[in-house]
Amino acid sequence: MKSSAIEDDLGSDIHVPADIDWHMLDKSKFFFLGAALFSGVSAGLYPAMLLKTRQQVSSTQISCFKMSFSIMRCEGLRGFYRGFGTTLMGTIPARALYMGALEVTKTSVGSSTVRLGFSDTTATAIASAAAGLSSAMAAQLVWTPIDVVSQRLMVQAPNASPCRYKNGLDAFRKILFADGLKGLYRGFGISMLTYAPSNAVWWASYSVANKLIYGGLGWSDNIRRYESKATAVAVQGLSAAMASGVSALITTPLDTIKTRLQVLDKEENGVRKPLTMLQTVRNLVKESGLAACYRGLGPRWASMSLSATTMITTYELLKRLSAKNQESLTS
Repeated sequence: MKSSAIEDDLGSDIHVPADIDWHMLDKSKFFFLGAALFSGVSAGLYPAMLLKTRQQVSSTQISCFKMSFSIMRCEGLRGFYRGFGTTLMGTIPARALYMGALEVTKTSVGSSTVRLGFSDTTATAIASAAAGLSSAMAAQLVWTPIDVVSQRLMVQAPNASPCRYKNGLDAFRKILFADGLKGLYRGFGISMLTYAPSNAVWWASYSVANKLIYGGLGWSDNIRRYESKATAVAVQGLSAAMASGVSALITTPLDTIKTRLQVLDKEENGVRKPLTMLQTVRNLVKESGLAACYRGLGPRWASMSLSATTMITTYELLKRLSAKNQESLTS
């Protein structure tokens, strides 16, 4: 079907801009709906994150199936949501920082690269990479302390006596008392090293994949104004899946080291002390060689793919729901 015919057939549908920029958004609706939508997504994906974390800190290789069965038998369904309350509390401010930095950077860098004479595809890729980098750096200011607390709750034995941490608040207080503020930001450097470049690559890959898919379909931005929700979700999901696979493979060793730095300690003369990065790497290699760095790759890959697909479709839906009406944009 030709482009003009498609536009005529879909002309009665709601007109939505193909790319919704920061200035087109109702900010209060954007952040309020975002907190609600992403909290729901986090709840669905949390069990996979818990499995990944337990595999990464385990001294032996345990399959996802065995670990899931053990958790269900010993802890019940609640076992898959250890530390979720803490994570949920951090989701709202972290996502607000993430989405705000993402959209502001994408809009400002995108307009600058176009003025410099870059093609639309190249400008979009550069803007998305810069936005991914800045948003990850902003969000880590909140996520690192939340990660440290929630991951310790994730790996804590269910019936440990005495119980090391009663809940998230108790863990926060004890870590702060024992190690100070730096204890809550343990692994901050490697978190930046893991997530900032990964985020930059993911968003750049996603934007390019998105444009390539639409280009392959022969759809211009003008036609995309009339696309069905099903088409939009399918293209976004496919683009997200394409962008997430390689990212998981590249960053899993760094994520394993980060998790162990944040969770595990060493004992010297009866005193618990944090491990250094070199000690963490040595311990991993001693346990199972370089393969130990890829512990948790299965659930992390699944989690990242599901998360990427779900998050991006939710995110694009959020932007459409939060877009100001066309009259207010033109007035």
